Amino acid sequence: MFDGLKDKLSGFRKDVEESAGGEEPEASDETAADESAAASDNSTDAGSPTGEDADGSDAAESDETGDADPSTFQRAKAFATGRIIIEEEDLEEPLWDLEMALLESDVEMSVAEQILDTVREKMLGESRKQVETTGELVESALHDALLDVIAVGQFDFEERIAEAEKPVTIVFTGVNGVGKTTSIAKLSEWLDERGYSSVLANGDTYRAGANEQIAEHADRLDRELIAHDQGGDPAAVIYDGVEYAEANDVDVVLGDTAGRLHTSDDLMAQLEKIDRVVDPDMTLFVDEAVAGQDAVNRAKEFNDAAEIDGAILTKADADSSGGAAISVAYVTGKPILFLGTGQGYDDITLFDPEELVDSLLGEE
Repeated sequence: MFDGLKDKLSGFRKDVEESAGGEEPEASDETAADESAAASDNSTDAGSPTGEDADGSDAAESDETGDADPSTFQRAKAFATGRIIIEEEDLEEPLWDLEMALLESDVEMSVAEQILDTVREKMLGESRKQVETTGELVESALHDALLDVIAVGQFDFEERIAEAEKPVTIVFTGVNGVGKTTSIAKLSEWLDERGYSSVLANGDTYRAGANEQIAEHADRLDRELIAHDQGGDPAAVIYDGVEYAEANDVDVVLGDTAGRLHTSDDLMAQLEKIDRVVDPDMTLFVDEAVAGQDAVNRAKEFNDAAEIDGAILTKADADSSGGAAISVAYVTGKPILFLGTGQGYDDITLFDPEELVDSLLGEE
């Protein structure tokens, strides 16, 4: 999953290693001790009345040091004492390449800039004890930068269901054809496996065949379905679903909505009405991971129309870029909660930001 971006991040690490002088072994304790002793001797000699050592070579050494580039001398000293120095010139070209790699992987511009700023801040002028290689410093900076943007707003979905007053009402939004209705069925099964009952409510009242589609899922899963005739009021359908759940001790109401285009004012107004009438506990945005930048733009629009609480990304198993997974949470301030990874009812998994970052950096 996300192999394309994973390769690009690996390339960035190699670029920085090359710019910073490659992978260097940690200096031994003996080397560091010798360097310290040498520095002490030089300091003592420099403080002598003549400024020369016994053989008179101190002046020559001073001339040689003066001719050396300060940055090069600093690097040599840092290497001898087992430390890493990252300078601006080391990062300039690799950061540019990283920015292009992120944008090519459908990472939203502001998200890419945030990642670069964090990496730069954590690495520029960095001088700290070396653990293994320069690559480890790069990997640490990338890990923190990616996690900062991916984990925005993350919360424990199951814990929220467990602690909420029942029934919990969840409304699903998104455009046509992204797997919204199938995601509802998958989540119903996910809840059932954890001991929570659910009822499906079809608020997609305008699309021909919508009732039949969700009814097929309800039949297969043995769930109750609340539906009205085509053309009915979506808010009324989901409201009826809530009343059914209250009367029958059902834990969760899963409300489908029409596949709204984020550019359709009328459909967005209906979504806002559902929000007012039903007052759902959660509104989840559903889109395809493979939609990339389009998914990010739609997430912003839907969040503006009726504030979302989180997102489900379908077809995550087919996404080689990873741009939507990295960007959606950051641009909306709301977390990705689930990934759809196949056609089966069990093919849905809780989204784990740390796990995704480890995967992208090859730490699995």
